[in-house]
Amino acid sequence: MKKLLAWLFLICLTLSGASQTGKTITILHTNDLHSRLIGYAPESAYTPLTINDDNTVGGFARIAAIIKSEKNAIDGPTLVLDAGDFFMGTLFPGLEKETGFQLRLMKTMGYDVLGFGNHEYEFGPEWLASVVGTSNKLGEIPSLLMGNAVFDKKDNRDDGLEKLFSDNVISRKLILTKDGIKIGIFSILGKNAVEVAPKAAPVTFARQISFAGRMVKELRSEKCDIIICISHSGVSKDKNGKWGGEDVELAKKVNGISVIIGGHSHTRLEQPLIVNGVPIVQTGEFGQNVGRLSLTFSNGKMNTVSYKLIPVDDKIMGDKNINQLIEAQKERISKEILEPIGMKYDRPVAETDFQLEGNDVGNFLESNLGPVVADAIQFYVNGNGGKGTDISMVAAGVLFDKILPGVQTAADLFRVVPLGSGKDNVPGYPLSRLYITGKELKSVLEILQIAYKSGPDNFCYYSGLWVELDPAKGLFKKIKKIELLRPDGKYINVDFSMKNKTLYSVTANSYMLEFIGIIKKMSFGLINVVPKDINGARIKDMETAIIDMDENREGVQEGKEWLALIKYLGSMKDTNGNGIPDIDRKYAVAIKCFYPKSSK
Repeated sequence: MKKLLAWLFLICLTLSGASQTGKTITILHTNDLHSRLIGYAPESAYTPLTINDDNTVGGFARIAAIIKSEKNAIDGPTLVLDAGDFFMGTLFPGLEKETGFQLRLMKTMGYDVLGFGNHEYEFGPEWLASVVGTSNKLGEIPSLLMGNAVFDKKDNRDDGLEKLFSDNVISRKLILTKDGIKIGIFSILGKNAVEVAPKAAPVTFARQISFAGRMVKELRSEKCDIIICISHSGVSKDKNGKWGGEDVELAKKVNGISVIIGGHSHTRLEQPLIVNGVPIVQTGEFGQNVGRLSLTFSNGKMNTVSYKLIPVDDKIMGDKNINQLIEAQKERISKEILEPIGMKYDRPVAETDFQLEGNDVGNFLESNLGPVVADAIQFYVNGNGGKGTDISMVAAGVLFDKILPGVQTAADLFRVVPLGSGKDNVPGYPLSRLYITGKELKSVLEILQIAYKSGPDNFCYYSGLWVELDPAKGLFKKIKKIELLRPDGKYINVDFSMKNKTLYSVTANSYMLEFIGIIKKMSFGLINVVPKDINGARIKDMETAIIDMDENREGVQEGKEWLALIKYLGSMKDTNGNGIPDIDRKYAVAIKCFYPKSSK
């Protein structure tokens, strides 16, 4: 009997070894990579196979080298995770449906698990299903977690994703055993991320807190020692410098989560935020850092041992094999996407000795990049021999990258405005044009003067107009005068009285012009703007507003913001005589078209 009890005791010790002895597990993690396979910026300076000779950051060859080096140095099990938005942001996703390249590359690099972010849905659930299906068919890919996504039983646009889920190619949760430690992993897409993922429809998302609670309960019932939440939600500081945000609320409200691997807010955390005993980590953006979190598990408890961010810079010798794979894919992008429109991946377009920046974070009110893009659209549309446009505009929320000093290629300029897709094979939202009256134009400008205060991504930059306003006036009464800038440099006044039936054309990307349709909602029903065509007929389908950049060719030749930027910057003067156009130094400071009353 004593021998039997002894054997039973030894068996129990074996089965619960992770709970009784101290063991260490290391998590390597990234977030918001946005397909930055090549280090930046500019890309032409990137030299991953030599060190200490460039100022670029990021690059998958360097990340792969870090993962390999860390795994070799760590005595114990490792997990390599990404917290979402690994797609979208460069030219590389343009061939993903056909090649399934990036997911297979990330598996080769050593990634174990990826959680979906909002930008994985950027081109719709059908695109995402096609990319995942192709990738899985052509080779090994990391485990994919779709978290709190909910399929629509009546709409077939998400059937492909649902099929991948039923085939276990995509999961809601995952259980791994590493060195006797049973690890449960699940993912969530946060509330804000859902709000900025309109293209995910008809996929919807369950409430984050309740879903996370359910996942923790399920993973606990399966005896997981550690529960990891891959959360594409984010953290932020309030006005008093105190940390808050969705991941902080998650840690406070859901008991049982061991660690939160975060993303979405592009926050660089040098040390974990410890909330309710839960470490929250995030690495910043675009592959600038790899996070390294070491945890110990002993006697049923988990503790953080160490944490650091590993810079992905020119001190890292990149992985040669990964770099070769990327270079081959880059050549394919050049041949299949760029060469048909007269461009090449590495061909210089322009250069600059000053920085241009401005998106929906930081001091977007003083952006010098927004005005450049708006002017580029104006130049592009008015220079193609078509109907042209009176006004061009671009929102801060679609400006995705800076232009750093150096030689800029098509790839660098694409990163500035990479969002969306159209009906052709060229990435990017198509440019659209609609017509409104002077009174409606005033209403739009009035609303946009306040819309950004609730969402900085709504802040707009304009080309082709000058506006005089009185900031002290009340709602819908701030704008005193609107003038349009004609090609000859003269301004003409816009009569925004009811009697003026003249139509004025406004150009922006197709997604942004859908914003016109919600003006009534934002003004609480007080303002209604009716988008019209050139003849004054109401536009019922926004696809009919897409600009045909070459009406002499069959079909619609779509224009794109990034193509406009390339055309505009490429038209500038070569001031230093090296054969490369230089970005006009008038853009070294912000150019504003809204001025206080009586100052122009």
